[in-house]
Amino acid sequence: MSILSSILWFVIAIGVLVTVHEFGHFWVARRLGVKVLRFSVGFGRPLWRTRAGRDEVEYVIGAIPLGGYVKMLDESEGEVPASEVHRAFNRQSLPVRFAVVSAGPIFNFLFAVVAYWAMFMLGVSGLKPLVGEVAPGSLASAAGFESGQEIVRIDQRETRSWEAVIQGIIGGSLSGEPLPVTVDDPSGGSRDLRLDLSAVALDDLTRGQFFDRLGFNPMRPKIPPRMGKVFEGKPADRAGLQQGDLILSVDDTPIETWHQLVEYLRARPEQRIEVVVERRGQKQRLTLVPRAEDENGQIVGKIDAALDAGVRDQYYTIERYSVTDAFSRAVDKTAQVTVLTLRMLWKMVTLEVSVENLSGPISIAQYAGVSAEVGVARFLEFLGIVSISLGIINLLPIPLLDGGHLMYYLIELVQGRPVSEQVQFFAQRLGIAMLVCLMGLAFYNDLARIFG
Repeated sequence: MSILSSILWFVIAIGVLVTVHEFGHFWVARRLGVKVLRFSVGFGRPLWRTRAGRDEVEYVIGAIPLGGYVKMLDESEGEVPASEVHRAFNRQSLPVRFAVVSAGPIFNFLFAVVAYWAMFMLGVSGLKPLVGEVAPGSLASAAGFESGQEIVRIDQRETRSWEAVIQGIIGGSLSGEPLPVTVDDPSGGSRDLRLDLSAVALDDLTRGQFFDRLGFNPMRPKIPPRMGKVFEGKPADRAGLQQGDLILSVDDTPIETWHQLVEYLRARPEQRIEVVVERRGQKQRLTLVPRAEDENGQIVGKIDAALDAGVRDQYYTIERYSVTDAFSRAVDKTAQVTVLTLRMLWKMVTLEVSVENLSGPISIAQYAGVSAEVGVARFLEFLGIVSISLGIINLLPIPLLDGGHLMYYLIELVQGRPVSEQVQFFAQRLGIAMLVCLMGLAFYNDLARIFG
């Protein structure tokens, strides 16, 4: 079921993003007087098609949901009636052709702004960036980090969660300069620190060694195992657990933290567990049977109960803003993610960063399923990230991609005539080879992550 869920959300995500991208080409082409013949989302055998509008545009949904295209009237693809030659794409001026081709990636960036805007209005939760143990002699220790501090800004950008901290530090490591970090001390007041990342390889930060290389860890508070919301009809409710119950032991094993309880239950799907709880000063013994759930190929136990909200709010934060503030933050986040992606891509090209950081369809499908399971806000964030990546990839100067066509137009602008058909034919074959190699590498990375 987990695999099917990932595939479903992957198809939904790609379908949305491809539609946005192709609609950019479609909308601008029609506004600038170019005749559109077909608008297709997906390739292969049509699952659905219809015609509509004055031009009888054919709208198609293909069986393979891994792309799409907009087919425009063009003399290079067939005979064009003399009465409609002026609407053929190849007859348009250079600025018009440039606008139509660049519209797809531009719409992807605009969609990312909309997705982040909705995310910030809905509210996205995260763990507060409280510093836990700091290793002596580490980079964090040398910078002045101490246990209990809260990281509030990195390079003048507000950091309300560990996710923002990680993104800020990875982005800062690309510059090679000491990174300014502002922290709030537990005793009050704030301090400005400088984290020197010159000795840190970016690959270490992206391969799961982020906190080990820096020398500190997020604070892992001992949150008491007190029940918050208990979902009706689920294992916790059927066992008789109620909101406010404090778990004292499971199978005569003392339980002191929420994390300890969760790990014990996850390891015992569909097993009978004897639970002792404290309820209004009285101890009660209950029998609990966690349900089994497939979580990325691993069967785990879940009881469908939430952490007590009062305890959760001490360590978790929710970023939620008004309509205007959310929009400005969405624009800023889109710019931040775009710059970070471009810098990472350039580091890969110059071999300063391993190409292992490149993800393919399998990883994207996994992220789609996980983000959708977490909630709407996280899925919108996922859509924003992938939409930006799709926009950037399509702007690369690779033949067959939008960036390749834009490269042709820039050459035409410089030399005063279009690129010859022979050159375009050779470049297309080269572009196919490059895309096959790129996709092969991405698939290899996906499989390497799955099989270790």
